[in-house]
Amino acid sequence: MSAAGGRTTALHEPTGERIERTTPEGIPVRFQIATGGDRVGAFLVDFVLMMLSLLALGLLVQLAGGGAWLQALLMLLAFVVQHGYFIWFELRWQGATPGKRRLGLRVIDGRGGALGADAVVVRNLTRTLEFFLPLGVVLAPEAIWPGSPPWVRGVASLWVLIVALLPLFNRHRLRVGDLLGGTLVVVAPKTVLLADQGAVRAPKAAATFTFTDAQLDVYGIYELQVLEELLRHSDGRDAHQKLGAVYRKIRAKIGNPPLKGVVVEPERYLRDFYAALRARLEGRMLLGKRKADKHG
Repeated sequence: MSAAGGRTTALHEPTGERIERTTPEGIPVRFQIATGGDRVGAFLVDFVLMMLSLLALGLLVQLAGGGAWLQALLMLLAFVVQHGYFIWFELRWQGATPGKRRLGLRVIDGRGGALGADAVVVRNLTRTLEFFLPLGVVLAPEAIWPGSPPWVRGVASLWVLIVALLPLFNRHRLRVGDLLGGTLVVVAPKTVLLADQGAVRAPKAAATFTFTDAQLDVYGIYELQVLEELLRHSDGRDAHQKLGAVYRKIRAKIGNPPLKGVVVEPERYLRDFYAALRARLEGRMLLGKRKADKHG
């Protein structure tokens, strides 16, 4: 099960394409590709927050006297904010930034694995070449390229336009950074622990299988969401095969090998594990210990 957090709701019902990715544990997870409008809206929220941060830094420099060393410090901080804003938030918030959270989006690994730091860094450093540098040439060519010929601004403007329109011409709404980083921007799954969503419940009968706290602490909220999604669709044509594959991988992951000669119904085991994991996570949250996923 791959690492990711999720916002509880999106602002509206998405209309993007649905895709399915298989996690390292073999669980197929369905995602809704973020629409172009949502991605633009999320970026604008983040861009405004970045500009407000830079404005606040500039005001602090002015109030401090605006000396040469303060100007140099401002330039350094501006560089850090511009290049570190998206990277810091997407690493800390499991693929989300304030803008993405506001629109109910997040970044995932395009192959279904955990979202790695290398993918986050690549997709966001690329944004400098995609957007910030050419935009700077358009708005202030002398500051970026002193003495540049007039045609440079035209080329930069064309570049900004092409890059901005690129997501409209591929089915998964990928920008250049997504293509290089191997990432997708999707509608964030809803968190099931914060409210009663009519989720899959364990049967009222006593649980057949029990688990230690150490075994339950291997996984977090996101993995619980993924397991719930699998159990919701446990009556499909190939559901038994999927349940069996997930059952075996979870037992191996938590160090709970099956007993020889004992036949276990995978769905019964997974429902007991779901109920125990949910209870464990809810208990930890009451103590202020929120585990977002198996990497947290």
